[in-house]
Amino acid sequence: MQETEKQFHIHCTEGDVGRYVILPGDPGRCEAIAQHFDDPVHIGMNREYNIWTGFVLGEKVSVCSTGIGGPSAAIAMEELHNIGADTFIRVGTCGGIDLEVQPGDVVVATGAIRYEHTSLEYAPIEFPAVPDFSVTCALKEAGETLGYRTHTGVVQCKDSFYGQHSPERSPVYYELLNKWESWKRLGVKASEMESAALFVVASALGVRCGSCFHVIWNQEREKAGLFMPMTEDTSGAIKVGIEAMKMLIARDRN
Repeated sequence: MQETEKQFHIHCTEGDVGRYVILPGDPGRCEAIAQHFDDPVHIGMNREYNIWTGFVLGEKVSVCSTGIGGPSAAIAMEELHNIGADTFIRVGTCGGIDLEVQPGDVVVATGAIRYEHTSLEYAPIEFPAVPDFSVTCALKEAGETLGYRTHTGVVQCKDSFYGQHSPERSPVYYELLNKWESWKRLGVKASEMESAALFVVASALGVRCGSCFHVIWNQEREKAGLFMPMTEDTSGAIKVGIEAMKMLIARDRN
């Protein structure tokens, strides 16, 4: 039997990862996520890709960080899929847009605005960036079961962090500010940087993907003078992702 070629960026081969994979952005979160697995093993780290593998309900599962933004997230999904992964849950952070979305809440994406460019190399702009329905339902159920304030809705994905947080400094400030006003009027829940690319790549590859986020901050609540203590404790979103993974494993077996 021919040995599977080592993947160029993640430096893994077939057997290193499970079919179920958690995708955080930050490599520093991977070990904490892996502690929710049984018998976690550090597979390795290359560039922004930190990979651990263990077991959940007896099923091999993995966590692989993606770094920031769509390009590196798409690479992770492509290479993980090459060696057997077919179900992905992004567990990340976001900034709230809707005034009801408060720091510490959990947002589950039901769709993503393709205000980025990675997805354009997989599908024309008319194609929607939507997650897998079964993964999304599991994430929503997990958040509510665990007692977190859980919001479902569309999220905005961008390529530039500072295009959101300091738009006035950009030569195209007029476009950034007008687009942001549109997101608000459309009831968009939050802003982040990876899900649009992941959802479209997942569609192109024929795999399942969903996303949930810990809300760090909401700049619209700040502008409105509403109570808003900043929080960077991502443990809630991690627990939601793990619980959703358990649900998917159990349902897939049935």
